[in-house]
Amino acid sequence: MTLVQSTRLAYCKKMAPKKIFAIVLAGGEGKRLMPLTADRAKPAVPFAGNYRLIDFALSNLINSGLLQIVVLTQYKSHSLDRHVSQTWRLSSLTNSYVASVPAQQRLGKRWFAGSADAILQSLNLLRDEKPDIVVVVGADHVYRMDFSQMIDAHIESGAAATVAAIRQPIALANQFGVIELSPDDPTRIAAFREKPSDAVGLASSPGEILASMGNYVFDADQLIDAVLRDGERADSHHDMGGDIVPDFVSRGDAAAYDLIRNDVPGATDRDRYYWRDVGTIESFFDAHQDLISALPVFNLYNQEWPIFSEQLNSPPAKFVRDASGNNGTTIDSIVALGCLLSGAYIERSVLGPWATIESGARVIDSILFDRVRIGPGATVHRAILDKEVIVEPGATVGVDPDSDRARGFTVTDSGITVVGKGVHVI
Repeated sequence: MTLVQSTRLAYCKKMAPKKIFAIVLAGGEGKRLMPLTADRAKPAVPFAGNYRLIDFALSNLINSGLLQIVVLTQYKSHSLDRHVSQTWRLSSLTNSYVASVPAQQRLGKRWFAGSADAILQSLNLLRDEKPDIVVVVGADHVYRMDFSQMIDAHIESGAAATVAAIRQPIALANQFGVIELSPDDPTRIAAFREKPSDAVGLASSPGEILASMGNYVFDADQLIDAVLRDGERADSHHDMGGDIVPDFVSRGDAAAYDLIRNDVPGATDRDRYYWRDVGTIESFFDAHQDLISALPVFNLYNQEWPIFSEQLNSPPAKFVRDASGNNGTTIDSIVALGCLLSGAYIERSVLGPWATIESGARVIDSILFDRVRIGPGATVHRAILDKEVIVEPGATVGVDPDSDRARGFTVTDSGITVVGKGVHVI
């Protein structure tokens, strides 16, 4: 630890409690989630029936006691802005808020050029609140984390920047930003490498690497200085992970916070260190499958660390016999409010609000968004149906990939069929 860092640490210990400000980066386009992002920002994509992806980041921040939060938006942000304004209302009596802040072109006639540029163009927010520490998080990951513990670790380290990290198999290193630790101090970052093919395992666990979670804690003055300098660089991509963090690392002023140190109330050994980047159709699909088993890999039902979202004014889900008296069956599935299932077969699926599944229909290994209607005798298999899709009686989705492609549906290499918003399937 340098003299400057030691002095900073000693000073921090004598200070009054820190003022914390949180920034949620929610301007991503989400091209790899098309067509689910054709009409909405990636953080606004529905997830697990009742939620939007951004709800996980915001819930973690609120549960951690962070009550001044801004959400920086840009790409097709209307539904995201509406969700934040209608759902995330905190008490103004304590100056608590979650505020959606769209791109404002404060530094000229241009949009955000990257996540670091988004913060650069929003420095007025920091200058208004004058925080000591800034927490910066992504808006499209599924996980639980107590940020107050990470903030404490950041202050204790004396570093200007701290990067949250999760252990991943070394074979997956080429999919992540990889953190390499200093041999002299296992909390300090010696190198930050983007998707390396020659990653070195942890000294304590050679088969694992530390992957960046896209969550950061900064001393506010140091963050402001970093984004200002980055904004002047013509060769920068203006990215938090690609440019800002390496800048702190190069100066020996970045610490790593291993998620294994984080103890979330109510977590179990099975889901304690769950984190998933749902940036592709396959990972989005797999994350839903993680929810629906009897012992889920990620537990939505942890009441000690709840995931908050909009409270829908909807009746309970209803399961009834069809007109001929035939029973339906629902196995290993999540069914949201307002759904009506009449003599249908549902297995390993997630049904969003107000979905209707009629007599003899089969929905297997699938995800249905709001107000999807599946007609009598129809079959939906290994598919994702966006809002207000109608599947006509006897029609199929996900049964014949060639037929799905011919009808203009997206079919991934792994065979997941995706039907865009409002499509009428015959």
